[in-house]
Amino acid sequence: MIERSSAFSPAATAARQQPADAADLIVSYLESIGIEYVFGIPGGAVEPLYNALARSQRRGGPRPIVARHESGAAFMADGYARETGKIGVCVATSGPGATNLITGASCAYDNGVPLLIMTGQPALPSFGRRPFQESGCTGINVVGMFGHCTCYSSLVSHCAQVETKLVNALMRANQLQRPVHLSFPVDVMRSPLPPRALPTLAYDLRSRLTKPSLVDELTVNALGAEIRCARRIVFIVGGGCAEAMAPIMELIDLSGALFVCTPDGKGLVNTHHPACRGVFGFAGHSSATAALLSEPDLIVAIGTSMGEWNSSAWSEAVLNDRLVHIDVSEERLMRTPMARLHVQGRILSVCERLVDALRTDAGGAAPDRGRVAPAADPAPTVPDAAAGADDAPIEPQHLMAELSRRCPPATRYLADTGNSTAWAVHCLQRQNRRLDSRPLPAGRHDAGAGEERSADAVWLRVTMDFAPMGWAIGAAVGVARGNPGSGPVVCITGDGSYLMNGQEITVAASEQLCVLFVVLNDGALGMVKHGQRLTGAEAIAFELPQVDFRLMAQAMGVPGHVVATAADLAALDFDAIFRRRGPTLLDVRVNPEAVPPLNVRIKSLTQSA
Repeated sequence: MIERSSAFSPAATAARQQPADAADLIVSYLESIGIEYVFGIPGGAVEPLYNALARSQRRGGPRPIVARHESGAAFMADGYARETGKIGVCVATSGPGATNLITGASCAYDNGVPLLIMTGQPALPSFGRRPFQESGCTGINVVGMFGHCTCYSSLVSHCAQVETKLVNALMRANQLQRPVHLSFPVDVMRSPLPPRALPTLAYDLRSRLTKPSLVDELTVNALGAEIRCARRIVFIVGGGCAEAMAPIMELIDLSGALFVCTPDGKGLVNTHHPACRGVFGFAGHSSATAALLSEPDLIVAIGTSMGEWNSSAWSEAVLNDRLVHIDVSEERLMRTPMARLHVQGRILSVCERLVDALRTDAGGAAPDRGRVAPAADPAPTVPDAAAGADDAPIEPQHLMAELSRRCPPATRYLADTGNSTAWAVHCLQRQNRRLDSRPLPAGRHDAGAGEERSADAVWLRVTMDFAPMGWAIGAAVGVARGNPGSGPVVCITGDGSYLMNGQEITVAASEQLCVLFVVLNDGALGMVKHGQRLTGAEAIAFELPQVDFRLMAQAMGVPGHVVATAADLAALDFDAIFRRRGPTLLDVRVNPEAVPPLNVRIKSLTQSA
């Protein structure tokens, strides 16, 4: 049930104009919660919304960013949400415009990203009469389709529903960290609003979009007792830990534990930390598996879905009775019924409670409990970064090492589905500057202060579970647009993904965003090719034509470079690339015979055969 708010602040009221129609009301609510951009493609059925955005843009409110394909718009909204901690907003017209958003909605749903997806409909009186691009219950039922990949999908059939359904949808997206969908008939969006006294918005939505700090005190206390008794602990840091990394690292320090990360958790951790044992799961490291197989008393998994890629294909090294699983999501906890203990609650709050308890035990100092593994334990795998012969194709490991070395410390990387994810997860490192592993002073756990994530929270982003090719291309634009002053963005993608979604590079050009698109060009769907070889399948349907992506970029007004050898890579002026206001593309001719670390995927494919 939504409560009516008290009056807004005088300054906010003065800055906001009286909405003229339902579309203006929608945009006013987005403005009230700090949304700056709406990603999408206009069309007749959403024309009133774009009219409202035009009025909003003139007064400094939310403005539209035009994608080149609706799936790209959804991926941009996804990247924006991940980077800012706000709700990403994307919009499409009725019919195929709406269905083109479904892949992006599904990706966000499976990866826990809050989006508001708005689609248009023909006018209500035309329903059932075969209007152009009908997508209501009497045509192609888009609302029903989105019901399977969002946590809320509804047709707004009357002007009186606009405010209540919009606020409910935004609250659900924020609370459940999932996408929501509203479908608006064009005549509903055009409906004039009855005049009413200011404030113009009936609900103080910003105050509703706060994350509750709920924890299960009994299970937190039980976990504290387990940690106190354990002599050897291994933490698993998952992708859901972004706001809680400071207390998590302090917890690791206080308990003298080792830690590993999942592929989507790698971007949250300092891989140079002495207690880090690398990545466990897809494209992971033998050192991480060894740490979990070293018979620890306790395995504490935090913020991870335990899907195929971040559980190493449901490995018994993790899924056993030594496991404790911490997560805000009951759905995720249900995937580990074998665990010794489930701790449900906001991860930040849970870890802060544990740190406070252990600090009290230790009298404010980290105890010397002798739990950290001896120095002889293996460190995270260091990939072979040999450059190869001067005229040889680039080795992917060498490319990742060069990016790690030559990109600024504030660089935010995104790796696309396929070999790009495998090489980035296994090899990419970040200069040892940020995500300081030192614990905060006693009593301070402010890394998650405020509801929006720090721009410094994630240095590498990948998708797990539902992982569409081309996601990183659009998401990189959203990340860069969401926080342009935080440093450059590097999108690592493959030639297959680029041929699907490469047109979105022109959005980065239009917005003058510093994004470096690195295309791993091997003339193949690489994961398919190497997967077929490693599993003994038929070698079929993986070939791609040899494309000069530099020329494609240049035709779009974006400077490009072909990097065919190690000498070409060494000659690149990365400083100049990152000073440029706009994107740059590298067409990197990688060794097509280099076998990516597909360990988990191959294991899963062969087990299911």
